[in-house]
Amino acid sequence: MAHRDPKAESTERNAPSVEAAFQAVPPEQVAEIVAGELHVSPRPARPHTQVASRLGVLLGGPFWLGQGGPGGWVILDEPALHLGSRPDKLVPDLTGWRRERMPRSLEGEGAPSHYALAPDWVCEVLSARTQRVDKGPKMRIYGREGVRHVWHVDPLAHTLDIFRREGDHWLLVDSFSTEERVRAEPFDAVDLELGLLWAD
Repeated sequence: MAHRDPKAESTERNAPSVEAAFQAVPPEQVAEIVAGELHVSPRPARPHTQVASRLGVLLGGPFWLGQGGPGGWVILDEPALHLGSRPDKLVPDLTGWRRERMPRSLEGEGAPSHYALAPDWVCEVLSARTQRVDKGPKMRIYGREGVRHVWHVDPLAHTLDIFRREGDHWLLVDSFSTEERVRAEPFDAVDLELGLLWAD
């Protein structure tokens, strides 16, 4: 996947009409501004929500709370990310920051409602409505902002694809499916039982 020069976008701004439309989107929908374009989608369907929620539970215990794992991360569901000078306004399904990069001041009551600090890891749960944007322009934005790891989870196909940023490109590190027990970077210190994501 080609890498964009961050300087090429440094002077661009979202059009006032796009910002106004973003602010007007009702809360029962998900609004994002991706490369200057407004994308509005309904709240995720049940399979999407279930998989994202279960993955957050499976990773949050060992990696955020340090229960049965090394800790050292802050893992959040659906945070609002404002990245770059435009800015791009994204709502990934799950994100993770290494604890040493996440100042506690960003988590307090006085902190803004969005995060301008690019995460270390992003997970997008794919759907028919969003996968084109998730796999294309959002991946370019994550690469531009220095995100190192991206996961794509397909709740209907029961697959997990692991991407790592290598220089100017995304490298598909591994693909897992169905009921496998896996070690998936950057959370490879603990086994991840994929079957728990898809279980009824």
